[in-house]
Amino acid sequence: MKHKKIIRAMPIAAILFSGLIAIRLTAQQNKDTVKVPDGLALSEFKGYEDWQVVGPSLTQAQNVIRVILANPVMIKAYREGIPGNGKPFPDGSKIVKLLWTTKTITAPPFSASTPDTVAGPLTRVEVIEKDGKRFADTHGWGYGDFDYDATSDTFKPGTTADTPPQGHDTKCGAACHTLAASKDYIFTGYAKR
Repeated sequence: MKHKKIIRAMPIAAILFSGLIAIRLTAQQNKDTVKVPDGLALSEFKGYEDWQVVGPSLTQAQNVIRVILANPVMIKAYREGIPGNGKPFPDGSKIVKLLWTTKTITAPPFSASTPDTVAGPLTRVEVIEKDGKRFADTHGWGYGDFDYDATSDTFKPGTTADTPPQGHDTKCGAACHTLAASKDYIFTGYAKR
């Protein structure tokens, strides 16, 4: 009798397992295909999960924690003193900003009077790529903004309905980054290690 129940449960388990694999593959396929309308794709930043941290950022007004990651080309440039030495970042430099809502921990050893704030759910992935020819009209930098939906485990391009509003193209960050023109349009410096 036990064997019959196990044999009947095996197809159900196989279907559930197949469904989980399909969901994971869908998420990966989405990550490999999603792009802003004029072509900057999240797949151009493949492997960003393993890139080195440039620095963190806490934006209290938006209640988000960011971690800024850079590819090896950009890390090398930072270590050579760019942008502080007056030189621009080389083509091929890439940054990814991971955004999470904040989450407060009050469980021991923390308390309500001394909470710890950590990353909560992932909400957005922002990308920046340096390519002087491709993005000549935005000082050599292309921008992309991808909202993350935890329910479907998928990404979609940001929109003007987002907070803050995001454009639909690779120019979406150019106006904001003009404030950092003296640092080759990059706000975050390489934090001391």
